[in-house]
Amino acid sequence: QVQLVESGGGLVQPGGSLSLSCAASGFTFSSYAMSYDRQAPGKEREYVADITAGGSTNYADSLKGRFTISRNNAKNTVYLQMNSLKPEDTAVYYCNAHIPGRAYRGQGTQVTVSS
Repeated sequence: QVQLVESGGGLVQPGGSLSLSCAASGFTFSSYAMSYDRQAPGKEREYVADITAGGSTNYADSLKGRFTISRNNAKNTVYLQMNSLKPEDTAVYYCNAHIPGRAYRGQGTQVTVSS
């Protein structure tokens, strides 16, 4: 079955960096788009970035220049590099697999940006 396992979250000071990973299994990873979104306490889910099967990327306008999404098809893994982090980036970050007919979501990883 499809599994998405996120890792890499944690506590970081403002201005710092974190790299999230999402290991995928149970489907042909290289064939499908992947994305990240996030949800902060008391707020709605927010789109972060996506990457197509061919490697094209898109970002939320507010995050362009600070976040980078990438994928390694040999490792069935998608990454989110986050730089210049701000307290408002604090949220649970989820990766998603966009398989026709259904989207799958990982369990999420907590990112906390605080001094």
